[in-house]
Amino acid sequence: MPLKPIFPVILCGGSGTRLWPLSRQSFPKQFISLINESKYTLLQDTLKRISKLDNAMNPILICNEEHRFIAAEQLRELDITPNRLLLEPIGKNTAPAIINAALIAKEIDDDPLIMVLSSDHNIKDNNKFLDVVNAGIEYALEDSLVTFGVVPCSPETGYGYIKADKPFNLENIYGEKIIKFIEKPTLEIASELIKDKRYTWNSGMFLFKAQAIIDEIKIFNKEIYNACEKSLKNSSYDLDFQRINESDFVNCPSLSIDVAVMEKTKKGVVLPLDAGWSDVGNWYSLWEISNKDKNNNVIEGRVFTKNTRDSFLKSQDRLIVGLGLNNLVVSETNDAILIADKSQTQDVKELVEYLKNKNIPEGVTHQKIFRPWGNYSVIEKKIKWQVKLITVNPGGALSLQKHNHRSEHWIIVTGQAKVEIDEEIKFLHENQSCYIPLGSKHRLSNPGNEVLMLIEVQSGNYLGEDDIVRFDDIYGRSI
Repeated sequence: MPLKPIFPVILCGGSGTRLWPLSRQSFPKQFISLINESKYTLLQDTLKRISKLDNAMNPILICNEEHRFIAAEQLRELDITPNRLLLEPIGKNTAPAIINAALIAKEIDDDPLIMVLSSDHNIKDNNKFLDVVNAGIEYALEDSLVTFGVVPCSPETGYGYIKADKPFNLENIYGEKIIKFIEKPTLEIASELIKDKRYTWNSGMFLFKAQAIIDEIKIFNKEIYNACEKSLKNSSYDLDFQRINESDFVNCPSLSIDVAVMEKTKKGVVLPLDAGWSDVGNWYSLWEISNKDKNNNVIEGRVFTKNTRDSFLKSQDRLIVGLGLNNLVVSETNDAILIADKSQTQDVKELVEYLKNKNIPEGVTHQKIFRPWGNYSVIEKKIKWQVKLITVNPGGALSLQKHNHRSEHWIIVTGQAKVEIDEEIKFLHENQSCYIPLGSKHRLSNPGNEVLMLIEVQSGNYLGEDDIVRFDDIYGRSI
């Protein structure tokens, strides 16, 4: 009997604000290399992990508009062409995302399996993970809705729990019927739950036939199915992206797949996963899973310490010197520094909300801003002038545009630039420069095989990013 195709469905939403200032809304944790022994981002690690599964197809990614080019670039770096890169106009939790993915999988193959994964988890033992997934396939082929419960090692209050029908024997991998889901408990309740071998942490990973989950959503929440079917039918294509129709999707109920289906279905089966799983949910959990020195410190970047223990110190740009520290998290980026007691890092999310409510930009955006052509960083900014470092990938091109309130001066640092100013085209190399007068139509592109880097000096009475009038854009951005 031929193997059924398995479509990995990677959910790429989430802002990861508990890992601020490294992870922010503009560039969240799934797109960052967080684990100190891995050169890959969490998303890339997820893609590589599932690629080793027998009969795994190219993935279906569910993403939002803001992060679409970041996700696409990280796929390109792994030489992976997704079966679909689906853009949600509005985040509606996991149930609509999974149903849309199931509908897409059925468009591609008649009756496939789908494996639902979050893009921001870390699993230390990939072989154990694959063993459990392969065991779950047997149940999924019998139309069960399979989830994977993480064997708890501590009374965590940040996770939901799953109660199985019978206690698990971890020497054998088998599934048990799901009795109930439990929302994030108090510490007292969690301490009792982990004594009972029927309970596991809810990992948010699932495996089932595409048709099986569609059939159950039709029974328990037809409104989600109808909205997904219609918004997908009326979707549009933009370069490599499929964009869900917003007017059809906006009134779709916002529910997790647990609430929409798994808490109600009689087909739920849970398998125990004991493979070093973490959702890397905050600085404490990142410290727990990272490699440590002899003093139990996690040290990354330009960091020197003395008499410092049990701490996490990460420098992105500047030198950090720690003296006599204990149980701290220090995370430095080029525009913000977090200093926190390691035991209180769950509260970082609340501080980020405070920054957002106060309209403090560092709460949401990095100084390095990613675009489809590359990225830019603000080096210095005053009221009427601003200096940026711009990086353009090979083959990348900014839109043909003009500004109504500023002029620009470009100085090439490395690489080759093709510059269009009004009707004139010129090629610039290292140490060469050009001036773009206010109101001139212009475009910058990289025709070479190496990264182009340049310094941009802006001057004018308004320097906002919305002072761009686009005339042409190869990435399909609004004109």
